[in-house]
Amino acid sequence: MSSLPQPSADALAQSARLLEHIEAELAAAAGWIPFARYMELALYAPGLGYYSGGARKFGPGGDFITAPELTPLFGQALAAQVEQVMRASTPALIEVGAGTGLLAADLLLELERRGCLPERYGILELSGELRERQFDTLAAKVPHLAARVHWLDALPERFSGAVVANEVLDVMPVHLLVSRAEGLFERGVAIATDAAGIRRLCWADVPAAGAVAEGARALALPVPQSGEYVTELNLAGKAWVAAWAERLHAGALLLIDYGYPRAEYYLPSRSGGTLLCYYRHHAHGDPFLWPGLNDITAFVDFTAVAEAGFEAGLDVQGYTTQAQFLFNCGVLECLERRGARESADYIRAARAVQRLTAPQEMGELFKVIALSRAIDGPLLGFARGDRTHAL
Repeated sequence: MSSLPQPSADALAQSARLLEHIEAELAAAAGWIPFARYMELALYAPGLGYYSGGARKFGPGGDFITAPELTPLFGQALAAQVEQVMRASTPALIEVGAGTGLLAADLLLELERRGCLPERYGILELSGELRERQFDTLAAKVPHLAARVHWLDALPERFSGAVVANEVLDVMPVHLLVSRAEGLFERGVAIATDAAGIRRLCWADVPAAGAVAEGARALALPVPQSGEYVTELNLAGKAWVAAWAERLHAGALLLIDYGYPRAEYYLPSRSGGTLLCYYRHHAHGDPFLWPGLNDITAFVDFTAVAEAGFEAGLDVQGYTTQAQFLFNCGVLECLERRGARESADYIRAARAVQRLTAPQEMGELFKVIALSRAIDGPLLGFARGDRTHAL
């Protein structure tokens, strides 16, 4: 980890306070907590977690860059799909985890251009710091539309319209599964004292039980003859989809994230899992490093997402790569609106589209899935290249 930039003294102090909070919870739980609980605290502990604290997360000065930070063309293309859903249900839109607010601004401007503005644009955001950034972004970029936006503290009791979640499922707390010849285990977090007498967070495995064991059995994980096979189980994501299904009267969830269908996710060759941490645009594999200062993510099992929706009564309207979805939604037509091809603005936009759609960039790794209720006919974003059969 010597290659990572060092946090400031204030950031390290905040991380130390979060660590004290985690240690207190470990003490109350007889010295062991599931990794899912650790991840929840590291990301969302009030005032201390990565997403609930004040550290900058998005863009060149943060830890990672999402599609809306690359170019407004992402939101402009996505707006075509949102428009279709709203026209088939209700002119209402909720964005979950709106980041800096750039996607909300881009969607509102493009929907205005299309003559299909939502009556209300809800943002479900848990971070007070990000809410402030979203408010400032909207006030600066779409002041005439900002009054349509309101913030939510929880899922609505009932909703009709379009729901957009870009890179949300990957930061939901995951359980860690460990398959060995002697059985199935859940990997959690404990505290150990090293040779220098310093107490540190460490891994500790216990036999898998309850919902974790039940969920793991359905995956038929590889059982190595020697060593171990480590992977993730996102029970929170399945519960989240089911909760939306209870509330969605008509409309669709449009979920965009990096991941695989189950047959690719749990390959024997992927024996180390997909868990990754991000700090200042550096990826690393130590979730115990500077708790609260790193993003912690895991790839999405899109088969589990589809199953959760289907079991809760939703229709799986489509599943495809981000590249195919954006092409279907007219991202190249949006690019052509940028003006002369030799202009600097067009060239910058074209490079951003390349990054969004190229197989070696975000085009294949990121996927889009749509779960709907009371929506007739195929959705625009999946008109060509639908991969639902792979789920």
